[in-house]
Amino acid sequence: MKTRQWKILLILLTLVCFLLPSQQVLAEEPIVLGCPLSTAFLYGWAAERGFKLAVDEINAKGGVNVGGSKRLLKVEVIDTRDLEPGVPVSEALLAVEKLILNKKADFIMGGPVRSEAALATMSLLNKYKKVSIVTTGVLTPNYHAMVAKEYDKYKYCFRIHGEAKNLVGEMFANFSDLKEKYQFNNLFIIAQDVSHARGAAKVMKAVAEKKGWNVTGVEIFPTGATDFSMALLKAKKTNTEIINIWMDMPESAILLKQWYEMKIPALPFGSTLAAAEQPGFWEATDGKGEYTLCNVVNAGNAPSNATPWTMEFYEAYTKKWGVEPEGLGTSSSYMAVYVLRDAIERAGSLDPDKVISELEKTDLMGVYGRLRFDPKSHQVIPANDPKEGVVGSILQWQDGKRVVVYPKSIATGAIQLPPWMGK
Repeated sequence: MKTRQWKILLILLTLVCFLLPSQQVLAEEPIVLGCPLSTAFLYGWAAERGFKLAVDEINAKGGVNVGGSKRLLKVEVIDTRDLEPGVPVSEALLAVEKLILNKKADFIMGGPVRSEAALATMSLLNKYKKVSIVTTGVLTPNYHAMVAKEYDKYKYCFRIHGEAKNLVGEMFANFSDLKEKYQFNNLFIIAQDVSHARGAAKVMKAVAEKKGWNVTGVEIFPTGATDFSMALLKAKKTNTEIINIWMDMPESAILLKQWYEMKIPALPFGSTLAAAEQPGFWEATDGKGEYTLCNVVNAGNAPSNATPWTMEFYEAYTKKWGVEPEGLGTSSSYMAVYVLRDAIERAGSLDPDKVISELEKTDLMGVYGRLRFDPKSHQVIPANDPKEGVVGSILQWQDGKRVVVYPKSIATGAIQLPPWMGK
């Protein structure tokens, strides 16, 4: 009798070993988010942190409901190196393909970060029918223009943050205020030698001249440049009052230190200025970043009360990573995961066409405002009021703190001028 009981027990144990694990694996098979990011740079590592924070929060609540079945999320990051000088676009394409083929990514999130690489990747996404949400870098207006022009081919591509054309509009809103208040009229443009920055500098010059500004010069610097003194001296000699900067390279901190040390009587105003976006900028420049302004593209990348969710995100990020949200790509990467979860749950499926359809219907109040996509171009819809659309954030460094000065709907302070400008 004992032998028979042991045999029955052994059979039951065998069934437990073979059946339960397979059911558990099946139930917990994750949804893989493939994230191609240039991880050695701000717009890469901050995006990765944003993704992982959102995934941890969603998984802690049971994951994503896919047609009645709960699925956890999994982040797979690969370094595209596309922000590094001299790295060809082909490396970013290979990185994306590895995520799809080797890591079995269900969705592509984040990048590639450089505009040229992201544009080249669009056809690859069509080839593999992978829905992608760009969340960091990629400021070129060509991205959403291509979706609108060839929707059937590029319908898999979405962008959840602002782009260069919108940034230009935000900059001129501030320039107009400064012109009215201080009679500023001279603008000098400094840009990095990359697609979005060159294009933006060209647009900036054209728009400025059309609006009656005197453009005193345009200087383009290669990625990795470390001396900007000649351009700064030129700005000074031409009585420039605003220096508009388009740079995502970390060496832009050197530009701003030189500006401070040379006491150039012009306000440094970055449309894209990666170094100044980060909380560590003050220490990195020994306080010589005082008065620098930069556009961090979306609210939540600097402290404000844009929505009830803004500071909740801000504090959760700070607690998890030991640093405040750091700049472009941070809040947008975080929100992209929630927007994707929302679309998947409404679709009840991971089928690309069904998810695309639901992404196009997105209407969610997020960290940086009301999140909706233009259904034709898949570009997130901007606004100056977070109740109407996604809002940007322009900040200024004041006494060691990042103070949001634009838009007025979420501003926590006003623009200050350095004392050597004499205004």
